[in-house]
Amino acid sequence: MSIRVRRRTPRALRVTARQGAVLLAAIGLCGLALAQPSRMPITPEWRDTAHRVAEAGVPLSDLSPNAPDSHTVQPGDTLWGISSLFLKNAWRWPELWGMNLQQIRNPHLIFPGQVLVLEKIDGRARLRLAGGEAGQPTNTVRLSPRVRSDLLDNGAIAAIPVHLIGPFLNEAVVFETNELDTAPRIVAAQEGRVMLGRGDTAYVRGDLAGARDFRIFRQLVPLTDPVTKEVLGYEGRYVGTAEHVRVGDTQLAANNVAVVVPDTFRITTTRLEANVGDRLSPVPMQELVAYVPHAPASPVDGRIVAIYGDGLRAGQNHVVSINKGKRDGMERGHVLALWRTGAEAVDRTGGGKVAMRLPDERHGALFVFRTFDRVSYALILNVQHPVRAGDRFTQP
Repeated sequence: MSIRVRRRTPRALRVTARQGAVLLAAIGLCGLALAQPSRMPITPEWRDTAHRVAEAGVPLSDLSPNAPDSHTVQPGDTLWGISSLFLKNAWRWPELWGMNLQQIRNPHLIFPGQVLVLEKIDGRARLRLAGGEAGQPTNTVRLSPRVRSDLLDNGAIAAIPVHLIGPFLNEAVVFETNELDTAPRIVAAQEGRVMLGRGDTAYVRGDLAGARDFRIFRQLVPLTDPVTKEVLGYEGRYVGTAEHVRVGDTQLAANNVAVVVPDTFRITTTRLEANVGDRLSPVPMQELVAYVPHAPASPVDGRIVAIYGDGLRAGQNHVVSINKGKRDGMERGHVLALWRTGAEAVDRTGGGKVAMRLPDERHGALFVFRTFDRVSYALILNVQHPVRAGDRFTQP
């Protein structure tokens, strides 16, 4: 089935004037498909810088060794993935694309069906759009439900694989205190059941504060800093969601003793089976954020706190918690370098034994997608060795 992709005006977002000229805009991407102008235009200073870099291109040494001569943008592609095809350091593309540190602010977007051609002239490289008029994306593309989550509202491709982090936006939650101890709780189940699944009825007591839709959590797990051993927050083990069906009450029994009638809930989704004693927390308003990979503005040195879920080790596309949060300057979209600690070794070549520790080696990248006060969640974009709690990360 063919779906017609319509272009829409992107939301106006603030920009910083100094967004530089270091990479993908440098290879001409600021000349690719133009969406409708935003309501808050990019400053002339920023635009001039971007165009200067785009005209110059980048040295051939900055290209990936296997950079293709051309690439046809496919549904499911991401800016990160395309950047990785052409460049050694994919994370740097926002610096040249005129995107600020929080959200996409550049109206230059890429759409499925467009062909990107790599030009190499006089030791420099640029990307250009093959054929057609810039700003006129292909009107008809074939999409499938699997990849539609990686398209923006205007049909352009997203910066990173949105479908990988989408489920965690409500599930991965850090509480500053063990506040769930006083939250509404499941006190009974229909027909005396012990475990509850989707569609089952649960009875709840506690202050609902007027909310209707709730997330269900099990016990809170303390997140401990691997270095300082300080508790940074409490991670709730996500169970599922439930909706409020009927208000509870207090009634008088035949002997004039007050009897509590709990609120009635319906279990709407489950990641785990819900149990009596599980706690409820209101579902927050969904934040629609354009995630833009970018490097931290200052040096970072932190540690992996835990692997999300029950695993002891993690690989590509897994989620981890890290010991840096908003108070440390961590932002959504930050790209971080993963490091493997150098192994202990002994030098026996000089006639004796000299203890050594081999240098740490960089072996992967993290993408921060959710931040709390002292903890953040990050997606492992790529990695060469298994990741475990205590592993080190820095700015890329």
